[in-house]
Amino acid sequence: MEKKDALLTVKGVSKYFGGLKALNNVDLTVEQGTVTALIGPNGAGKTTLVNIIAGADWASDGEVLFDGKVINPLPPYKRAEMGLTRTFQLTKLFGEMSVVENVMVGAHTWARRGTVWRTILSFPSVRQERREVYEYAMEILKLTNIEKLAREKAKNLPHGQQRVLEVARAVATRPRLVLLDEPAAGLNLREEDMLQEVLRSVIRSRVTILMVEHHMRLVMNVSDWVYVLDVGSKIAEGTTREVGRNPSVVKAYLGKEY
Repeated sequence: MEKKDALLTVKGVSKYFGGLKALNNVDLTVEQGTVTALIGPNGAGKTTLVNIIAGADWASDGEVLFDGKVINPLPPYKRAEMGLTRTFQLTKLFGEMSVVENVMVGAHTWARRGTVWRTILSFPSVRQERREVYEYAMEILKLTNIEKLAREKAKNLPHGQQRVLEVARAVATRPRLVLLDEPAAGLNLREEDMLQEVLRSVIRSRVTILMVEHHMRLVMNVSDWVYVLDVGSKIAEGTTREVGRNPSVVKAYLGKEY
């Protein structure tokens, strides 16, 4: 796949932890409007790379560019304001808040009319913003097929629906690119199918996705392009078909052709 419209570019990124080289001169490009998967065995450096892209960690060498701009010095919240957001391997929801309130939290990057005093005094502009954020959150819940759970506490949701809620909250930031760190972790086949449909809905809403994932069935069903890491180095890239039949990838990670 020729990368004509790169939204995210990783150039020669390396990461050292003392004497350990967790990433070794990794290049990666995510084209706008696509789903790109990052796969590889445990310890390959996938989450380290996602952390560097998201701003939770720093590259020892190399550059990360978002929409053509170098973002290495920027903290995570600045990257989120640019339209780069993420989910985590472990769910990080606000358990005592409702499903819709969790999604409303995701809107903080663009819903900022109210100062502290305006909020305390409940100015009309703040009340209007609350209505807009609530309505927007409900649209996101419909997009991700969990609108019927809007009033339920997040902690009461089954694990699969909590994973979907995390995706919904990330989408509520109005991102251009979402980093999904193992969104199908711990899901059974039925829950994975549910997540797959949610991701397809997100894709149709024109959100670009970079996804770290071990569930090859999900990777093969939704990805346009796949990168493979092993021991911190990129060993392959290509379409799902190309990567699924690459002898090096089969040997290092897959165990069989896909």
